[in-house]
Amino acid sequence: MPRTITAAVITEPGGQFITHHVELVDPGPDEVVVEIRGVGVCHTDIAARDGLFGLSYPMVLGHEGSGVVVEVGVGVTTVQPGDHVALSFASCGKCGPCDDGHSAYCLEFAARNYGGGLEADGTSSISLRGAPVTAAFFGQSSFASHALVSERNVVKVDGDVPVELIGPLGCGIQTGAGAVFNSLDCTEGESLLVLGAGPVGLSAVMAAKVRGCESIIVSDPDRRRRTLAADLGATATLDPGDGPLVDQVHAAVPAGVDYAFDTTGLPAVMAEAVGALAPLGTLGFVGVPHDMAATLALPLVPAMVAGLTVRGITEGDSDPRTFIPYLLDLYRAGRFPFDRLVGTFPFADIEAAVQAQLRGEVAKVVLIQDGADPTPDSNGE
Repeated sequence: MPRTITAAVITEPGGQFITHHVELVDPGPDEVVVEIRGVGVCHTDIAARDGLFGLSYPMVLGHEGSGVVVEVGVGVTTVQPGDHVALSFASCGKCGPCDDGHSAYCLEFAARNYGGGLEADGTSSISLRGAPVTAAFFGQSSFASHALVSERNVVKVDGDVPVELIGPLGCGIQTGAGAVFNSLDCTEGESLLVLGAGPVGLSAVMAAKVRGCESIIVSDPDRRRRTLAADLGATATLDPGDGPLVDQVHAAVPAGVDYAFDTTGLPAVMAEAVGALAPLGTLGFVGVPHDMAATLALPLVPAMVAGLTVRGITEGDSDPRTFIPYLLDLYRAGRFPFDRLVGTFPFADIEAAVQAQLRGEVAKVVLIQDGADPTPDSNGE
């Protein structure tokens, strides 16, 4: 029997998040229902709201959820009702990359994470007044009181860390930290340039400090974010308005940096970063560009002569089931204070929270479920 839940629904490109009563189907085999206690707001949610992924409206977004298991389907063995969990991205578990431990590059990643969640017959896991709603965003659609997820993208966590705060570990924070720990594999004594001091970039800063990088340089136009970056471990912060990036980086590290990590998605910034690399340096990038057809101009001969590497990164090359517990262990040890990025808002204030994050007033918004009354539907439900 489907359960009635509340969810923040988007009905048009760039529209407001409006809370409605919706229906959530029962869990099928290998599926789990989670009562959401907290959910992060990510740039990807805003991009989807604005139509970047071509999803149909109405839709329920949200992909950094955390909470408590309330029901499991047949065959679920790793969690049970009452368990605290973080939710992460969806993957098939059967393709070559998944078999090799690289589920972030699952061959079905696009379909399972931003394919809209509609079945072949047009039905969805969420319905509004009997009509299907685009759902299963990143396998969860957690801007809601409850989420239906696959067992594969549920990560059981211990109860000593507030469960409502850990959702961002499932995407943005694991992306930044994983880029340093996994993708780039920065080591002690090396140098890292981070472009953009949002939650992804700041997570990279914390990871680089854990790894013992000698130089951790952060470039961001926002003074508040540069200050927070320095507090979290950056050895130098740069204002892009103070001059060319290459000149500023070379003033700090004359030979250039071993690694550059771009979170901006701006091709012009990435092109500058290439010029700031030392020989055999690597540029890793995760930022989603405004134009999905955007390209990067790479000077071929200089890149070849210097032995440079340019690589895309998805979800920090992470296996959430092992990486999220690792990050929590670092947090408990006082070495990865991700809670310093977080500003909490009641779920009912989702619109104000989104605007606060866009203005840079808080690095990472986490919405806390507060039992907000939904907007009445046309039929009074």
